[in-house]
Amino acid sequence: QVQLVESGGGLVQAGGSLRLSCAASGRTFSMYTMGWFRRAPGKEREFVAAITWSGISTYYADSVKGRATISRDNAKNTVYLQMNSLKPEDTAVYYCAASQPRPTRTYYDQREYNYWGQGTQVTVSS
Repeated sequence: QVQLVESGGGLVQAGGSLRLSCAASGRTFSMYTMGWFRRAPGKEREFVAAITWSGISTYYADSVKGRATISRDNAKNTVYLQMNSLKPEDTAVYYCAASQPRPTRTYYDQREYNYWGQGTQVTVSS
């Protein structure tokens, strides 16, 4: 069982930056692929970024590529999402998710993630 708690959201002006954090409980954090997803008002939840258990490989949605960086610190059981050049369309609730080891993976598929945090609100003003 893994519990995830996001933090770092808030109100920021367009062009600004935020760093989201996701603290995980459990001794097996380093085994999990971690992802960030978001749900904008009136929209479906969508993939933002993912990072493999080792941190070697990262994946990004086209909408954030070049503006977002996902990273993890397995010693601290924490995954981060650095967002730069924020746009009003980045306004959403951001969720952290953990995916158990599996033989195949698509990273952006929400169904592959077993544990979810409660989310943190990010609001970008124009």
